[in-house]
Amino acid sequence: MGLITPDLGLLFWTGLVFVLLLVILTKFIWKPILASVNAREQKISDALELAEKTKAEMHALQAANENLLKEARAERDAIVKDAKETAVKMVEDAKNTAKAEANKIVESARATINTEKTAAIAELKTQVAAISLEIAEKIIRGELSSDEKQKALAEKMAGDINLN
Repeated sequence: MGLITPDLGLLFWTGLVFVLLLVILTKFIWKPILASVNAREQKISDALELAEKTKAEMHALQAANENLLKEARAERDAIVKDAKETAVKMVEDAKNTAKAEANKIVESARATINTEKTAAIAELKTQVAAISLEIAEKIIRGELSSDEKQKALAEKMAGDINLN
């Protein structure tokens, strides 16, 4: 039973060693351990703050990115709309230009046809006049081939003239 009932000296020395060990651990070991734990806790806290800050920045960047995408889409739509309007306008201008050119060609052809028609009519009149003169000359030569016919014609013409 000696082990179960401790002796007063054993209690004293055990208590003294415990207190001494506690003082040594507190003085030399406990402070560095606490400093290390506090430093680690501070690093973790800083890392969490940085993570929150980064998360907030990421949300801000995502919002800015969405805004940029919306602006880019709107700009793209405006450019496409402008390009379509320009294409339609170019087609209309080309149609109008082609129509004007066709009208100009038709008018030019009409003017040319009228000019050629007038020239042809004038030439026909000239030819008709020349042929008429030829025919009249032949008829007159035939009529005036003898002296008697010439006298009869002269008298007839003199009779037709009215002298007032």
